[in-house]
Amino acid sequence: MHLDLDQNLVRKARELAKAVTDDVQKFINLRSTDSVERTVTRLYGIDGVDTDGIPLPNVVVHDVKSHDGLKRGITYWIANACVAKSMSPQEIAESVGRKEFSLVEIRPQKESIVAEKIDELTEESIRKLEKIKNERDSMLETLGNPNQPYIYVIVATGNIYEDVIQAKAAVSEGADIIAVIRSTAQSLLDFVPFGVTTEGYGGTYATQANFKIMREALDEMASKVGRYIRLTNYASGLCMPEISAMAALEGLDMLLNDSMYGILFRNINMMRTFVDQYTSRFICAFSHITINTGEDNYIKTSDPIDRAHTVTASQLINEQFALKAGMKPEYMGIGHAFEIDPDVENGLLYEIAHALLTRELFPNATPKYMPPTRYMTGNIFKGYAQNTLYNLVSIMTGQSIHLLGMLTEAIHTPLVQDRYLAISNAKYVFNNAKALGKDIEFKKDGFIQKEASRVLENAISLLEHVKEVGLMASIEESVFGDISRKMDEGKGADGVFVKDEDYYNPIFDKMETMVRGDGL
Repeated sequence: MHLDLDQNLVRKARELAKAVTDDVQKFINLRSTDSVERTVTRLYGIDGVDTDGIPLPNVVVHDVKSHDGLKRGITYWIANACVAKSMSPQEIAESVGRKEFSLVEIRPQKESIVAEKIDELTEESIRKLEKIKNERDSMLETLGNPNQPYIYVIVATGNIYEDVIQAKAAVSEGADIIAVIRSTAQSLLDFVPFGVTTEGYGGTYATQANFKIMREALDEMASKVGRYIRLTNYASGLCMPEISAMAALEGLDMLLNDSMYGILFRNINMMRTFVDQYTSRFICAFSHITINTGEDNYIKTSDPIDRAHTVTASQLINEQFALKAGMKPEYMGIGHAFEIDPDVENGLLYEIAHALLTRELFPNATPKYMPPTRYMTGNIFKGYAQNTLYNLVSIMTGQSIHLLGMLTEAIHTPLVQDRYLAISNAKYVFNNAKALGKDIEFKKDGFIQKEASRVLENAISLLEHVKEVGLMASIEESVFGDISRKMDEGKGADGVFVKDEDYYNPIFDKMETMVRGDGL
């Protein structure tokens, strides 16, 4: 089953997306953010909170920033203090938290000794990340990779221990991926909560302790069911790179990670988001964490047919940003969704065209397909039928990651039995239509081929405009999701800074070099 796309148009689309992101990458390379620097502290082993409950990575970075030293990067200040005080980074952070001293007030130590300490801390951090990555890869190889589409199930109780119970039940029924939905508005917090949490609205807080609890539970279940179970969380918002680092340290497999989602849907400053997503993504690339992009959101706020090309344009942009961070295609969960009004004539044909366009544009990626939510009404019988068609399109078009649709969408947070029905539906359709996509052809110049070509051509036109005016200006023009954001506005704008000439961030430099040296 093929769309017979014009490969010249495909190449042109990619060239345009590359040109668009090349321009933004020049901007990114000159800057860092508070969250990037906090990520460095976490990778050097700093964790915990001070007596006021403020995370120590925030304490340390704020200390240096308040003395106008952050433009040099946090690495030097930590290493210099470690040498001067004969302390570990964690001990240094705890002392700063007790206000015993400021990092920037410590006398500069001998340059060669500080450099040795930096190398020591960096190598220790890299070895730790490599060990965790290798353990996950080995476990995946031993247990075996489930067949695609992977069945992706959400848990969202707010209590990590309740999440574990629901996750285990879902795995027992056939789930391949468990996604712990993050508590509402956590993306707007400019810090990562510490420790185990049992209260959250609309989801569970993304903390390193919660990651650890769910990871251990899923590994236990993986041994029982005899297949690898992937764990997903969210790396978006003001702490995108920090959460990626925490995920890498706890062996997560997937992260919701989009280059523009935070800008458009959470009003996070675009400069902050573009810099943060770059760091976040090469942590993911280094640790073999699959990213899930968020294009499905565009057609929740704009028309899924008329604006389908904005999804394609954004997918191509997300791909290029990921490539710039050294990501292999197999770790790119390119996002899209089944969101056309079910009352539209030939809606199923539109859905097939759009889904197959994504699959063929990104043949080596792992597209993440999202279920109907926008036009779910609370009619559980109609909703179940919509989800059945969604399941059919997914297996027919060869999607990789399949987020289950729930018949009670628009009524309440899914109950355990709702997930059971969703998993049963997907398994039934996937089994009965397993070879359908390989056994059918579409009429040349028929409805589906013409629709896919229309979307691709419109995406090219849009990318030509974005290249002309620039991606940031395009966002101001409401090009994506019909939402406008200003370059100098949004949350976290004060957390972006231009690096000084002596800025130094060796842990990310080392990680990036190793990623690109891995044939990327």
